[in-house]
Amino acid sequence: MTEAELIRRAQQGEEAAIEALYRRHAGRVYTVVRRITGEDSQADDAAQEAWLQVVRGLGSFRSESLFSTWLHRIAVNCALYRRRRDRQREQEADLPAGLADEGARDEPVLRVRLQRAMDRLPEGMRKVLVLHDVEGYTHEEIAEMLGVAPGTCKSQLFKARAKMRSFLRPQIEGEEVCST
Repeated sequence: MTEAELIRRAQQGEEAAIEALYRRHAGRVYTVVRRITGEDSQADDAAQEAWLQVVRGLGSFRSESLFSTWLHRIAVNCALYRRRRDRQREQEADLPAGLADEGARDEPVLRVRLQRAMDRLPEGMRKVLVLHDVEGYTHEEIAEMLGVAPGTCKSQLFKARAKMRSFLRPQIEGEEVCST
């Protein structure tokens, strides 16, 4: 069955079509929200919220863009909202030192350094970097997802890459860096 047929049937409330769309896109949705949120538990929640919004909003999907673009825009927004909300809660709570990094101890060193560098990026730059360099979207697709001009995406990507190089340069050159 074609994706257009699945979408039409899902819009009519056919559960099998909704499940088929889920199976077709769930892995990619989870991957993008995991990269944005940085944590499995947050990614699980963000992906679930995204799918709830997709199912509720299927009637509003008009096929003016690709279904995957529409779906991923919802997923990215859910992940960013969850991340922003969780950061606000962390700032409000006084956590003991080192508690936030407990889960990172089991991760490979490079992965931790990359994630810390990405976390230091401003939100707009991080979104574009993940969507372009990690997920493989074009500037036009990202612009549509984020509601900005393609030129803005290009500029944000250029700046994000430059910042990542500056954040990672001490590690690349073998210098020791204090963690923040």
